[in-house]
Amino acid sequence: IEILIAEKLADIGVIPKIASKEIRRKAKFNVDEINKLEKQTRHDVNAYIDNVSKYIGKQSKYFHHGVTSSDIIDTGFSIQLRQTGEIIKNELKILLKNLKAKSLKYKNTAMIGRSHGIHAEPITFGLKLGSFYNEFKRNLKRLELAIEEISICSISGPVGTYESIDPRVEKYVAKKLKLNSEDISTQIIPRDRHAFFFSVLGIIASSIERFAVEIRHLQRTELLEVEEKFSSKQKGSSAMPHKRNPVLSENLTGLARYIRSAVIPSMENIVLWHERDISHSSVERIMAPDISIALDFSLNRLNEIVKTMTVYPENMEKNLNLLGGLYNSQKLLLKLTKKGLSRQEAYSLVQKNAMEAWNNKKKFHDVLKKDKILLKYISKEEFKNILENDKKNSKIDWIFKNKIKWSLFFIIIKLFKYYATIKKRPGKPY
Repeated sequence: IEILIAEKLADIGVIPKIASKEIRRKAKFNVDEINKLEKQTRHDVNAYIDNVSKYIGKQSKYFHHGVTSSDIIDTGFSIQLRQTGEIIKNELKILLKNLKAKSLKYKNTAMIGRSHGIHAEPITFGLKLGSFYNEFKRNLKRLELAIEEISICSISGPVGTYESIDPRVEKYVAKKLKLNSEDISTQIIPRDRHAFFFSVLGIIASSIERFAVEIRHLQRTELLEVEEKFSSKQKGSSAMPHKRNPVLSENLTGLARYIRSAVIPSMENIVLWHERDISHSSVERIMAPDISIALDFSLNRLNEIVKTMTVYPENMEKNLNLLGGLYNSQKLLLKLTKKGLSRQEAYSLVQKNAMEAWNNKKKFHDVLKKDKILLKYISKEEFKNILENDKKNSKIDWIFKNKIKWSLFFIIIKLFKYYATIKKRPGKPY
């Protein structure tokens, strides 16, 4: 950043061209020396300037010319955050690829859907994973916006007036570093940009936790529909050799709490005195690397869970049938309303039979066949049609086609296969 500033200053005649060349050729620094200097200056950037100037020599009087500490620190911080965002973005893309593969694999694997933790109606495991796929697609879009938001260059001098630095310098540095120029900086890049970035990281962490909590629930002994990979030499407990705990998902739940903890400080950093103070600085120096690393680790771990998890379709089937077909209650309710009953009458009639089946652990079908009032409205053949087709999710194909927005890569592959098919047809051009 400093070298680019010197280059443009020389280009517009503010400093000698020899100064720019010497700064580019000789500028370097030594961290240990800077640390020693900082003990005297009690100012990190001044210590850095003094150290670099020692290596530059005579032309060092033109180093850091007309700019202030925040011009360098904040523009550098933007580059760090952009690079960080790109690393996290790549992890998200890998996760989307893994979720897509698993979603398609289990597209028609029936399982019970649950609301409030209680059996509701059948879904498929692929549909459940498709929900997470779309959520992380939205996270990818949010992150791309956050990367753009934080890719900012601010070279505007003390209190942001450009009084001591030509605006053309900022434009030049921004272009070279592939950043955007700040609209109006105070003396720093306004921290609402950073707050947006860390808020997006917090949302991604919450999405990770939602998946982790789902695995933890589905791995419970009573369900055991999905399980984290448990290696041959792994141990689940120091006391109980039989234990197979969802420790990876539990770790992710804890890490999500930690990552979200950065959202409030990042928002509080927006509120600074006048054109600047440094109350935000100490928070960012701790928060930015720690939270970014924690999220990258979390995404990497989640990818491993998705790739290696064990799915138990037979347990999904068993749990689906646990309540003897009670999940058909809404189908029956709707059928009765079509037969002329009011919704309230139909609801009461179905609920009475459902509660008898629930309380007495009977099959819903067996209870319904004995209800003489119900048989006045629904024939045995209609019962059969309702209950025999109960596990079919007729809209799954439609949802996968219209609601799960696959990546552009996936669409290109489908087009390639289509054109490959056309090519094989006799007499048809490729």
